[in-house]
Amino acid sequence: MNEQQLQPNQPAPASTALEAQQPTQDRGRGQRPFRGGGRRPGGQRGGRKDGERDAYKEKVLDLRRVTRVVAGGKRMRFRTTLVLGDEKGTVGLGVGKGVDVQTSIEKAKTAAKKNMMKIPLNGRTIPHEVHAKFSAAEVIIKPAVQGHGLKAGGAVRVVLSLAGVKDVTAKCLGRTPNKLTNAMATMEALKQLRARPTK
Repeated sequence: MNEQQLQPNQPAPASTALEAQQPTQDRGRGQRPFRGGGRRPGGQRGGRKDGERDAYKEKVLDLRRVTRVVAGGKRMRFRTTLVLGDEKGTVGLGVGKGVDVQTSIEKAKTAAKKNMMKIPLNGRTIPHEVHAKFSAAEVIIKPAVQGHGLKAGGAVRVVLSLAGVKDVTAKCLGRTPNKLTNAMATMEALKQLRARPTK
């Protein structure tokens, strides 16, 4: 029998016992030391303050599947129409496409932020009547007295609500049910608003 082999009742060498007690060192590649987690000093997490939030409210107006014919067949994607506004006179409309719903929403939000516009308000309503047409959609918006409410429906109501208009009467004169087209017509109408001259 080899002398280096251990007997059944013979204790293990000291070096082997020490190696078993010592924790294995991290020798893996790409592993970083643990730096701790949780909330950073000053009430911050990830470089953002606790009370800091996006000042704009968003509303998904339309979400549908669209397909495009390519050489290998059909390619399906998602198209999102999103309205962004602060309810204080600033509103924007964006359209985004992506391979999944979340990607299309993020793209639509980015596009809406690039297309933000400021509209003049006369208290809770608009300064004057406006009428606009976009493609097959046609929209007319009339001011109303305080307490009248937002008398509008569909995409027009969403755009006016996020723009901060609370007393108004709006009507879709076109016969298209397309929400994107109606929202674009509403945005074109809001672009025509002009502030009343101060006396």
